[in-house]
Amino acid sequence: QSLFSGTNIVSINAIIISHSSSDLLPTEGSEEASRHFLQEIVNILLAYMCKLFKRSTKVLDFHHPHQLKEGLEGFTLELSDQPENLEQLLVDCRDTLKYGVKTGHPRFFNQLSSGLDIIGLAGEWLTSTANTNMFTYEISPVFILMEEVVLRKMMDMLGWSNEEGDGIFCPGGTVSNLYSVLLARYHFFPEVKSRGMSAIPRLAMFTSSHSHYSIQKSAAVLGIGTENVLLVKCDERYVGKMIPGELESSIASAKDRGLYPFYVSATAGTTVYGAFDPLNDIADICERHGLWMHVDAAWGGGLLMSKRHRVKLQGIDRSSSVTWNPHKMMGVPLQCATLLVRKKGFLQECNQLCAEYLFQPDKHYDTSYDTGDKTIQCGRHVDVFKLWLMWKAKGMEGFESQINKCLENAEYLFDKLKNRTDFLLVFESKPEHSNVCFWYLPHSLRNLPPGCERDKKLHAVAPKIKAKMMEEGLTMIGYQPLGNKVNFFRCVFSNSATQREDVDFLLDEIVRLGHDL
Repeated sequence: QSLFSGTNIVSINAIIISHSSSDLLPTEGSEEASRHFLQEIVNILLAYMCKLFKRSTKVLDFHHPHQLKEGLEGFTLELSDQPENLEQLLVDCRDTLKYGVKTGHPRFFNQLSSGLDIIGLAGEWLTSTANTNMFTYEISPVFILMEEVVLRKMMDMLGWSNEEGDGIFCPGGTVSNLYSVLLARYHFFPEVKSRGMSAIPRLAMFTSSHSHYSIQKSAAVLGIGTENVLLVKCDERYVGKMIPGELESSIASAKDRGLYPFYVSATAGTTVYGAFDPLNDIADICERHGLWMHVDAAWGGGLLMSKRHRVKLQGIDRSSSVTWNPHKMMGVPLQCATLLVRKKGFLQECNQLCAEYLFQPDKHYDTSYDTGDKTIQCGRHVDVFKLWLMWKAKGMEGFESQINKCLENAEYLFDKLKNRTDFLLVFESKPEHSNVCFWYLPHSLRNLPPGCERDKKLHAVAPKIKAKMMEEGLTMIGYQPLGNKVNFFRCVFSNSATQREDVDFLLDEIVRLGHDL
């Protein structure tokens, strides 16, 4: 925040008004217009960031879809045949930020990824300026080597040796999880790559009933079928962990039905409750049955950076593959997600097709650095640089500090709720991660005994408060039902700029908006 205190945002002179976007083409003589335009863009972004860190700024200036589509105060989404002048483009940039959600605001609690890291932002700017691709060393030499260094560091933190391990940056945790299923299937049935699903038995996958929906989506995309994803029961008394005995039973049941069990996805930090499945117990079961063990640590992987909290991922070193999203708990700007694989060279073996126009074997350098054939993509965005730059700026100590602070905020909220009669915790046990789940009880419901009547009324409370909250735009928090539990609020902390005063504000706002329901 100190970077922007007292910043003087200076207006650029009228040269902007008289130029059209065609004047910014990279031709001789265009430097002046380009420089002025980009300077004004920087000023717009700096002004936005100055406001972002102020509590007086709204999280959202809410408008309904039809209002934005119809146009607001000169801001229109419609496209025209003729080019606009640069002044209009600047207005459009300001308005786009004005009507968007400020996910970096200290009072934004709605999603697992939030905050705005200035070093990470600088990394994103540089990446976009370079505008290169990650498929070969010849086109992206520095970024390719950075990716190798960062992935090796992450694999070391999993506990894998230098002789094992491989990885790739992916466009989100869903794609990382998709890779894990793809690799597991190829591990058991390499012929599927050429002959398809008809050449192999009917497969069975296993994951927690509280796992991310992307595991089922992966089964749908890869032709395994969502019906063959068996959801393993969780311990509802203790924050939704997978029950190892239920996994064992599910595997035996699948075999009795003629299915071929091949893959288990354990979750390290479930989306709603933030629960960590018992990884060592699950690894024991996978070893006994010869199954691929994946750990979806998209949300919880960041805790590996904290000496205080990494014990929650004990057993992750025994996994076959891991999803870890630095754009969540580590605060790296979207998108930054990784898939880590213990078997070295297996990504290449599974995915390569040796396209001759990209991956010529007779290049003058070591072509093992051409990573494009390890992926199911061709073009791939440079996601590594902002993480590499942040790691340089913070070191392990910096990441550890911000992660510890997020979990301290969660503990503070939990303790506040535990001592109030107008709120009710979903679980009485202290949260493992930075997720805190709770109900708000309006005055009209406090004397109702637990049961169907109260649940029916309580189910409508969170959506009504959320609707008012969106319209006022001062803070934002998500809600959902889960299993037999009616709608409850889920507060998540991943923004290290959030302070205790912001937690207090959130509770006060919920009470203010919901008191008379």
